[in-house]
Amino acid sequence: MEMSSKLLQKAVEEISQLPGIGKRTALRLALHLLKQPQEQSLHLAEAIKKMREEIQFCRKCHNISDVEVCEICANPSRDESLICVVEDVRDVMAIENTGLFKGLYHVLGGKISPIDGIGPGQLNITTLVEKVRTGVVKELIFALSPTMEGDTTNFYIYKQIKGSDVVTSTIARGIAVGDELEFADEVTLGRSIMHRVPFESSLKNN
Repeated sequence: MEMSSKLLQKAVEEISQLPGIGKRTALRLALHLLKQPQEQSLHLAEAIKKMREEIQFCRKCHNISDVEVCEICANPSRDESLICVVEDVRDVMAIENTGLFKGLYHVLGGKISPIDGIGPGQLNITTLVEKVRTGVVKELIFALSPTMEGDTTNFYIYKQIKGSDVVTSTIARGIAVGDELEFADEVTLGRSIMHRVPFESSLKNN
């Protein structure tokens, strides 16, 4: 897509790298920004720059945060004995939107997927195991998407903490097999968390 302005073309190329945005949509967005007051575009640029430079990952749960410990982990009303294990920060947001879960989270940062070259060492599994060994955690809820990779990751973690006194459970299969957690509606996701089942039961059903 050749354009009369190299600056516009560069902007379109960068915007089109965002997921779900093709060149035509990127062009529409770039032209829209050009029509807006310059101040508005600069505010957007500054917000993106500030996000990239200053955002942190919570040292306790690996959720995104503006400070060292995220608001969820720092909240004294949350049940620290109950940990919900999720794939990424989008899943934390989805579960929080249900308003039904009052424990804490642990963000793995992905799922075990040999075909994609992702092994256990590339995920936040070691810190989860260490957290379990402190004795504070009483229950782990596996809330990864019900895919082959999600089930593999659940089983790997289960094997790592086997022998501890921690109860392991998994979200009820109100979420269709193969679906990503972040796309589930809030009612279905909330019910899946509240009606979780022992992880051992899910092993027998597979």
